[in-house]
Amino acid sequence: MSDPTAITDRFAPAPSAPDWFKWALEYPLTSNFIEVEGCSIHYLRWPGPEISQNRGLLFIHGGGAHANWWRFIAPFFTTDFTVAALDLSGMGDSGRREEYNAVQRSNEIRAVIEAAELGSNPFVIGHSFGGFMTMRFGADYGEDIGGVVIVDSPIRRPEDRDKFKPPTGSRIHIYDTFETAKRRFRLLPSQECTNEFIVDFIARHSVKETDEGWTWKFDVGVLSSRRFGEPFHEHLQKVQCPAALIFGENSALVSRETAAYMSELMGPKAPIVEIPAAQHHVMLDQPLAFVAALRTLLDGWVRAK
Repeated sequence: MSDPTAITDRFAPAPSAPDWFKWALEYPLTSNFIEVEGCSIHYLRWPGPEISQNRGLLFIHGGGAHANWWRFIAPFFTTDFTVAALDLSGMGDSGRREEYNAVQRSNEIRAVIEAAELGSNPFVIGHSFGGFMTMRFGADYGEDIGGVVIVDSPIRRPEDRDKFKPPTGSRIHIYDTFETAKRRFRLLPSQECTNEFIVDFIARHSVKETDEGWTWKFDVGVLSSRRFGEPFHEHLQKVQCPAALIFGENSALVSRETAAYMSELMGPKAPIVEIPAAQHHVMLDQPLAFVAALRTLLDGWVRAK
């Protein structure tokens, strides 16, 4: 196993990273674990100001991702909220299950909200696969939360659903070194990202060392096509709290037509925000624009209460 100093160095931001990114990564936070239905669930927590009592924010990552995808986003919200980001079971530093389903995910989200002390009316933000879990959570527990924001999670019209083939990953890869594994990191669905310092940081947190070598943190079972087997269009329509959609102008998954259909499901009061020059991984492509859009949405909901 590598020495502690090397481990620390592996997680340092790239020298080319801008100051705002370095500031965000240096912002104080805690790493925590709780048990949910027999599985260890990991989450990160950024404390907010005293006035943030009962005003919390939870970020949920996409498929095969982890809480560190939000490390450079979360600190921008700590002036108003207590913030947390979890690793869903089978991903990141959370434990694994024999099988996975949206009911478990919903319960994991609920448990982290309570453990992280995010208050009785927190806001939940989910990207990609995390957005689908946010839809399910909003349908199950929407009366207990302040609002949900779906980030580039596609709900297509009925006639188009059979055409969609979700990206999957079903092979375990073992690499000899950390650097080799990091170089093999790819975004899913595949896309280029000009903010290489962000991709580099995420890649560093996406691999772990085992007795055989270096491999991805996620369980390949979480990327099976079964993860989209639920009627998420019904969940979105049943969300019992304010809802909004943020999507990338150049997203491979959410087109303007898809966004229009999702608007129909959520209702006329649900904001639809298109981030210019962003692809599916909106917060990687245009992180500061994403922060500005999300802050505007949340501020509107807080003021409306």
